[in-house]
Amino acid sequence: MGAVVIPAALRRRFGIEEGSLLIAEGREEGIFLSFVLAVPLESYSPERKAEFLLSNAVDGEDYARAEEEV
Repeated sequence: MGAVVIPAALRRRFGIEEGSLLIAEGREEGIFLSFVLAVPLESYSPERKAEFLLSNAVDGEDYARAEEEV
């Protein structure tokens, strides 16, 4: 990981703010910078997974399968 200084006028023009995520890609003509979309991941506890399985059952048979899995 490194640091690159981007002139303020360019940062304003392209909406680059402190903490913006960018990716640098080496190309024949130079370095290409583009924004990175970061999507937070949510991890679920075993209890929450069980809740999902059981609450999404569509009938008795489906609920029984969910119970077995839980």
